[in-house]
Amino acid sequence: MTNRTADAFLFFRAWLSAPLRVASVTPSGRALSSLMTTEISADTGTVIELGPGTGVFTEALLNRGVAEENLVLVEYGAEFANQLNDRFPAAKTVRMDAAQLRKLPLHASAPVGAVVSGLPLLSMPLRKVHAILEGAFSHLRPGGAFYQFTYGPRCPIARPLLDRLGLKATYIGWTFANIPPAAVYRISRRRPRSARTHPSESVV
Repeated sequence: MTNRTADAFLFFRAWLSAPLRVASVTPSGRALSSLMTTEISADTGTVIELGPGTGVFTEALLNRGVAEENLVLVEYGAEFANQLNDRFPAAKTVRMDAAQLRKLPLHASAPVGAVVSGLPLLSMPLRKVHAILEGAFSHLRPGGAFYQFTYGPRCPIARPLLDRLGLKATYIGWTFANIPPAAVYRISRRRPRSARTHPSESVV
């Protein structure tokens, strides 16, 4: 059994046992991984990944130049966490609920520049999504961003919640090459009212 086949089997088994916690029946594809990490580089600093699963986005982050020791992998599933420990020994793998992210014991050598989320936010209660975002931005440096993908037609984070937390969602792109097709959004802190939005960006 190849690694990719083994990963797909592990992912499917996890989805069967907890369909509301696992975003899909299969791991994300290369096209989505590339889109999710397109704005991230070695200069981003520490990257926190939420729900890395089998490590598809993790591999993409490494390919973008992020040092393995600058990765913090937050995974709730025991099987996934054990596999991540084996595959990425220099990264810090933490087994915890992402809703407790504010309590994450973080001793990073570089400021956190990005949070990459593979979590199924649409299937979560609003209060849990609130806790995840609040926790993520408690660690993110000024100018840092939270990246989220969705299989839905719009941003998976409701506008009232974005308003409450002083955040904005910017559409990054859509890929039909993924199964199922998916869109990616950048969630960031809002600028002062006097700051102008770049005309090429679509802000929610």
